[in-house]
Amino acid sequence: MEKFSLFSEREVEAIHQATLRILSETGVCLTHPKGREILTGAGATIKNERVLFPPDLVEACIRKCPQRITIGSRGGTVKTLGDGSLNFHNLGGARDIFDGRTGRHRSAMLQDIKDATRLLDALPNCSTITPFFTPQDIPGGLMSLAMYRHALPFTTKPLQGPGVQVAAEARFAVRMAEVIGSPVEILTLSVSPVSPLTFPDHEVEAILEIARLGITFAPLPCPTAGTTAPFSIAGAIAQQNAEVLASLVLVELVKPNLPIIYCGRLAMMEPRTGISIWGGVELGIASAGTVQIGHRYGLPVNVYGFSTNSHTLDIQSGFERALNAALPALAGADELSGIGEMEAGVSGSFAQMVADNELAASIHQLRREFYADGDSLAVEVIAAVMNGTHNFLGQKQTMRYLKSGEVLLTSLAERGSWETWEKGGRQSMAERAQVEAERILAEHQVTPLDDIQEMELDDVMQAAERELIKS
Repeated sequence: MEKFSLFSEREVEAIHQATLRILSETGVCLTHPKGREILTGAGATIKNERVLFPPDLVEACIRKCPQRITIGSRGGTVKTLGDGSLNFHNLGGARDIFDGRTGRHRSAMLQDIKDATRLLDALPNCSTITPFFTPQDIPGGLMSLAMYRHALPFTTKPLQGPGVQVAAEARFAVRMAEVIGSPVEILTLSVSPVSPLTFPDHEVEAILEIARLGITFAPLPCPTAGTTAPFSIAGAIAQQNAEVLASLVLVELVKPNLPIIYCGRLAMMEPRTGISIWGGVELGIASAGTVQIGHRYGLPVNVYGFSTNSHTLDIQSGFERALNAALPALAGADELSGIGEMEAGVSGSFAQMVADNELAASIHQLRREFYADGDSLAVEVIAAVMNGTHNFLGQKQTMRYLKSGEVLLTSLAERGSWETWEKGGRQSMAERAQVEAERILAEHQVTPLDDIQEMELDDVMQAAERELIKS
């Protein structure tokens, strides 16, 4: 199957060359003394208080990155990024939760982290899990660590670490990961540069600490075209690329061959309001372009997938998330984010997680290979039916292709008649997803951590509180 290409090879190379010019001529705002020392020691220069990266340094650091990355779990599951497979994970860091039963939303709490993780653990098309909510009943300084700590007991899938902002968060996340396995095998961490092209001191310290600890790193720039990046998609992707590559250079100088997940979270400005929008098809287009750029470097790429600005589970949410997942998936994305996302990442819901699990199955179907060969062309089958000896349902070929998944069987989408729909209570897909979410949360159990592991995690959190929460 041919991949969808937003840019030609010539255009991909033009974006790469533009990125090298941005890094070497404009540079990035980075004042952290140790960070500057590392970069200038490798050939970077300082001009107008910005760090300028020579193109040969950028190219050399890209070549150090492995092209495949594995993420393990306490349950023994290992996911590989970069092998051509498509993986899905959920939105991370939603502030609010939408209740599909009442149609209202509220602030997310710690219990919602636990429930969301357990629900995602049960969904077969969610490959890896990111702590979903930012619990509002936890102090801000402990929030990222609390998200990770209280997700760990509720999944045996690979659990990616939350975004961190300071070095201490990286250290404490590693200590928690050590409770269930080797951090370099089971933990990933991300840091988001400030667009445009700015690396605050505390973020540089966090990036250096992640590299020192040898943890798989996912630089996560989140520019908005028109406000914090150029309004042209190509220009915004070039800037985003510069922010990713500047992060990459820094960690590869500290820890050569450190695994890097190439991430892009480019959104668009709504011209009538100036706010960042995640729902327009332009986001899917930008994500597809980001996949091409990341693959130009041979890196596994993680971009937006299921994204919408809708506040509820409606038609807008359905068509926006379908388009924004389909385009980067067809471009060859290694991982798509956003299961359960609503309202441009501000909120999420259990029903949306279940609905997205079914949508992910359709996206996998979209990417599968369909063949036009002797058996699939079915010349003899057509002849047999036309000669009156069989109908198509009675053909062995029909059963073969039914078993092989030629047609995707759904569980939530309505495919019956009006009469059967009425007999079933006239439920919408959103209502069925809510019922299924409630059933899973009532029934699905995850192998718990043992008492010693729980105590060790609590000890880490207490140490983090002493260091990070100032009285």
